[in-house]
This record gives sequence, structure tokens and C-alpha cells, in this order.
Amino acid sequence: MEHAFKPEVLEQLKRLEEKYVPLGQDLAAYLEGLYYTNFVNYWDYIHLDTLLSLQNPRTNIPDEKIFIIYHQITELYFKLCLEEYKQIAEDKDITLEWLTKRVIRINRYFDNLINSFDVMVDGMDPKQFLQFRMALMPASGFQSAQYRMIEIASTDLRNLVAKDKRAILGLQSTQEEMIGCIYWKEGATEVASGAKTLTLLQFEEKYTDTLIKFAKQYEHTNLWSVYKRLPEADQQDAKLIKAMRALDSNVNVNWPLMHYKSAVRYLQRDPDVIAATGGTNWMKYLPPKFQKRIFYPELWSEQEIEEWGKGWVDKVLNGDI
Repeated sequence: MEHAFKPEVLEQLKRLEEKYVPLGQDLAAYLEGLYYTNFVNYWDYIHLDTLLSLQNPRTNIPDEKIFIIYHQITELYFKLCLEEYKQIAEDKDITLEWLTKRVIRINRYFDNLINSFDVMVDGMDPKQFLQFRMALMPASGFQSAQYRMIEIASTDLRNLVAKDKRAILGLQSTQEEMIGCIYWKEGATEVASGAKTLTLLQFEEKYTDTLIKFAKQYEHTNLWSVYKRLPEADQQDAKLIKAMRALDSNVNVNWPLMHYKSAVRYLQRDPDVIAATGGTNWMKYLPPKFQKRIFYPELWSEQEIEEWGKGWVDKVLNGDI
């Protein structure tokens, strides 16, 4: 007796035929290949064995592995964010509802990161950290290229130029010129001499061309540019503005200040302050009240900009957080 396929199976076969036949492909050959294909296992699909083998401490100090795993998790969250920015940039018919959902998704990733940073603040033994950190020089979280890409994809590149160089550059600056004057360079310079640290020199050697290319790609497709292309009425939408302001706060205040809190926890020992790995100038680089790095200044009041991050830093220093 000939086997009768269920209607839903026949419908799927019809859809597959409509897909492959116009391409000159033999559907029967693809189905035969499917017959020989193994079932997908969870551990194979996410390359679990490989993932769990990527922690290679440089010392035998136990908490170094915690340090590595947490930073790897962070970079995976950054990659999730960049996937959202990519879809925002590539959507030719973006709508208010769709854009708002994407910005909220990015905020959710950063909320998870910010709320998890106690792993770094209180989740390692201070003595162990101060031992293994010396084996990591000149490596530094400063060298996260994905974080730099998130910044570039969020706003007009001019908003990332160091404050004292914006007026000098003028309005017709190229992406190369603005990357050359980007704010983060000041965070990896030697405090006494102002010379670039090895951390910065190595970062620039590896990523400058990549970041310039990325900046050109997002020159007219960064989140702020996409927002400004929305109809005027949509730009005034309260839910979208709330999400944009939250993103500005998360990336430029809450996330760097969690690093600041960690640095205060492990590196500040009055009257002496221990230098960060790579020699980064963390005391002036991390606090937002010094940088006043703001993606969307048009969405904030003058008073909010004036007090940007100030109260948070004071709470950290006073031990209230």
C-alpha cells in the first residue's frame, strides 16, 4: 500500500520545490542529503566544547579564570548589541515601532551587563586580583574594539571626538581625522608625560583601519542618523526618546561607572593609587563627569548635561554604592 503524506508535509514539499526549482536545483538531491544528515545536538550547534576550552589563564591564581570568563561573556553581549545596530543600519523602511524595539533590546543587553558587574566588583578576591593582573600587562579592557564599534554605531562620530578638539576640527572633518582625535586616546596615555601607552599603541596598530572602515560604514546609518530620518512626529515619541536616553545613560554613564567602581575597589589605596593594567589613566578616563561623553545631547536638558554622571561618581567614592 502506497504511503500517503499528510497535507502539511505535501505543503512543505511544494514550498521547497518553489524555492529550489527556479534556481535550477534538484529538490530530490537536497532531500536525499537531508536523509543522511545527522540530528543537531545542542553541544555541537553552539560549539560547547570549543567554547569551554577558550579560558587559558596566564597564572595559576584561581580567580584569573573568573576574570577571563566574565570578559568573554561581555564581548558576546557586545556582539549581540552590534547585531542589533547592523539590522538598524540595513533596514531601508524602518518604522518607529521597529526602531524602538531594537533600541530596547540593546538596553536589555547593557542592563544585563551592568547588573552582572558585581562579578568584577565583589566576585574576585582582591589579593588574587592584584597578583594575577601584573601578568596581563599591557592588556586592558580599554582594548575592546567591539565596545568602540558600539559607540560609533550609536551616534554622530563628532560626539566621540575629544571635547578640546571638536572646534579645531571643524564641520568638514573626515572620518579618519575624527578617529585620530577620538576621546578614548586620552584614557591610555601616561599621566606624567602624556605619551601613548603600549596598550594604546598596540590597539591602534590592530584596529585603526578597522574602526575607520566601520565609521565610514555607519556615517549615515548610525542610530542617531536613523532616528533623525524618522518623521518629525515619530521623533517626539515618548517611548523611543526614553529608550534613546536610557541607551545614552547605559553606555556612557552606567557601564563605565561600574568599571570605575571596580577600579576604586581594587586599585585605589589612599594615599597611593595603583596604576591600571596597561597604564590607562582610569581616574580621569572612566568618570563621565570629566568626559561628558553624550550620544544624544539634543535629548537632554542643559542641567542634565551639566550634572552628567556627577552624582553617581560621588556615591562610589563615598562608598554608598
